[in-house]
Formats: sequence, C-alpha cells, structure tokens
Amino acid sequence: MGVGRGLLLAMAIVAVCCLPALFALIFCADEILDRVACWWAEWREQRREGRTIARLDRAVEADALTRDIDLTEFDRDGRRPLEQIAVDLRRLGGHRLAVADRSVVWHGAVIDAYDERLRAACRALDLPEHLAELDGVDREIERVRVEGLLHAAGLTLPAARAGHHQRHR
Repeated sequence: MGVGRGLLLAMAIVAVCCLPALFALIFCADEILDRVACWWAEWREQRREGRTIARLDRAVEADALTRDIDLTEFDRDGRRPLEQIAVDLRRLGGHRLAVADRSVVWHGAVIDAYDERLRAACRALDLPEHLAELDGVDREIERVRVEGLLHAAGLTLPAARAGHHQRHR
C-alpha cells in the first residue's frame, strides 16, 4: 500500500504543477487552433502553387522554348541587355499609342525608334524580321507579326490599339 500512496502523491504533484499549463491551454485554445489552421492553409496554398507551376512547365514545355537560343550571344560586348530593350519598347509603345496631341513628324520618329528596338529584340532572340525592308501597310503588318513573335518568346508589349492588352496563353 505504501507504493500506491507514493505513486498517488507523485501524480498529485505532477497534476498541480501542470495545472497552470492546462489553464493556459484552455484559455488560449482558439489562438492555437487559429495558428494551426493558418499554417495548414499556407502549406496547402504553397503546394497548390507548386503543382500549378509544374503543370504549366509541362504544358508549355519551357525547356523547348529556350533550347534553340544561343546563350553566348547574350555575353558579347556592346550588346544592350534584353531587359533594357524591353523597357524601351514598352515606353515607345506607349508613346506610339498616344498620338492625339503630337505632330506627324514626332509620331514618325517614335515609330522608327520603336521599329529599331523591335529589330534589336529580334536580333537578341534570333527571331526573323523584315521591318527595314518594308514600308506602309506591309510594315505595319510585319510589326504586328514581330510583336506576336516577341510575345510568344515571353516579351509582353503594348498592343496596337489603346486599351487592348496581350493575354498570356
């Protein structure tokens, strides 16, 4: 009977020592459950995003898009970075669309500069273009075709009409 009383006394001491922790657990249960639920939701969202990205990579075949690009061409001296060309194209594209209060000469200069940046982007990505050889409506059609090629290569540009934006597929 002495062993039973010693065991009972030890359990009573442990119960008294754990009583504050039990009260804290009861009073903070909603906070603990909220944190666990938030962690669970974030973990599920990260997994969902990872699966979506993996599915998109498989669907688009991301490796196949860049397989034919010669990366040594990007390291040559005197070459403007593609990012800078893209910034220029977006800026000039915006100016090209805002022709209401500008002169015809200014608009022509903007179009020429825009076409030059399109040619530079095509050279950087090794895409075919014929902008320098054409004029008039043929040049405008070629400009739209080149914009489409650049868009397919991942370079999003302002569309030919104001308020119309290219969509990613």
